[in-house]
Amino acid sequence: MPMAELSEILGELKLENVRTYIQSGNIVFQSRGKIDGGFSEKISTSIESTKGFRPETLVLSLDELIAAIDNNPFPISNGKILNCFFLKESSNEPDMKSLEALKQDTEQFKLAGMVFYLFTPNGFAGSKLARRVEKVLGVPVTARNWNTVNKLHLMALEKV
Repeated sequence: MPMAELSEILGELKLENVRTYIQSGNIVFQSRGKIDGGFSEKISTSIESTKGFRPETLVLSLDELIAAIDNNPFPISNGKILNCFFLKESSNEPDMKSLEALKQDTEQFKLAGMVFYLFTPNGFAGSKLARRVEKVLGVPVTARNWNTVNKLHLMALEKV
């Protein structure tokens, strides 16, 4: 879906200063009203009624994004090797043993609230753990590398 079309759909939901970042659904916006927990479903419904498919969506507040950045447990020298998996809901009983069994020797991870941090010094693409996080945690997730997380943070601050 072209980001211009997604921006238009969000504008129809009375969101303001809608800006997109790369062609993967990364969007920063403002709202005059309170955004509640069901707002991501409202976005999914709007996309479905307009485009004929229903994507999984996740909305983070600026405070949640800042907390994810502040709580990062790993050193950063290359933003492509650290990924934040944002959980749509809490993983009640995450199977940590399965996560450990899937990780490579060089990989490290930490589940901190609604963010699963995955440090992959040998690269994200070859990580079995990266491919299985959602299934093992049992909740929908969306992953963004550290560079993207920080770019979205900067974009959001520009609108504050």
